Amino acid sequence: MSKKRVLVTGGASGLGAAMAEAFAARGDDVLVADLTEVPDGIKLDVTSDDDWAAARTWVEDNWGGLDILVNNAGIATGGRIDVVTIDEWRKVIDINLLGVVRGCRTFTPMFKAQGSGHILNTASLAGLVHPPAMSSYTAVKAGVVALSETLSYELHPHGIDVTALCPGFIKTPLAQSLAGSDTAMDAIAARLINKSPYTAEQVAAAVLKGLDSKSMVILPDPAARKAVLTKRFARPLYDREQRKFGARIKSITEGKS
Repeated sequence: MSKKRVLVTGGASGLGAAMAEAFAARGDDVLVADLTEVPDGIKLDVTSDDDWAAARTWVEDNWGGLDILVNNAGIATGGRIDVVTIDEWRKVIDINLLGVVRGCRTFTPMFKAQGSGHILNTASLAGLVHPPAMSSYTAVKAGVVALSETLSYELHPHGIDVTALCPGFIKTPLAQSLAGSDTAMDAIAARLINKSPYTAEQVAAAVLKGLDSKSMVILPDPAARKAVLTKRFARPLYDREQRKFGARIKSITEGKS
C-alpha cells in the first residue's frame, strides 16, 4: 500500500490522536492540526477561514497535495431543549458542523485537481440514532452524516471518496469539553463516555479498515451497529427504549436546571 498524506483535525488528543498514530504506524505522513500546536503539527481553529487557508498552504508547500482529510475536531454537547441556550447551539453548529464544511470546502478543489482524495468526517452514532435530551448534538451530527452522503455522490465523478465515521460512546477526554447550561445532562453524558468499553485505539483501527474498503459509513463498535439495526428493523422496541430513557432523564433531572 502506498504511503498516504493525511491531515487530521483535532489530532492532539482523544480519537484524533489515536487516528493520527494509526496512520503514522502504517507509514503514512501525518499532519496533526489542533487548537494547540503540537510538534510536527499546525494550529487550526476549525471555525477560522484564515486557519483553514493556512493549512492548505502548508499542505501545498510541504507535500504538494493531500490524500486523506480527516475532519475530526469537535466538542461534546447536549441537553434539554428548554435549557440549552441559543449561543450554545451556535457554538456547536460552528465547530461540529460548519468546521467540517470548511474543511471540505478548503480541500475539495485540491482533490478535484488531483483527481483523487478521501474525506473522513467524524460524525457519531448520534447522527444516526437520536436519544432524548441531546438535540443540539444529534442535530449537528445528523448534519455531518447527511453532508457526507451528499458529497460522496457529488464528488465520486471526480475520484473523491467520502466517509462518515459514526462511533458510539468512546472512552476519551471528550467528556472534559462538556460545559453547557444543562449541567445535569452533562453529568449523565460524562458517565456514559467514561464507562464506555471502547477505546480510541479500537475505533482508529476500524477507521483504517473502513477507509481502505472505501466504506461510506463506518460503525466501528458492536453497540453502534446494534443500535442502528434496532432502529431499522425493530422500530417499536427502539422507540420504547428511547422513551424509557427520556423518562429516566426526567426523574434524574426533576427540579434541576
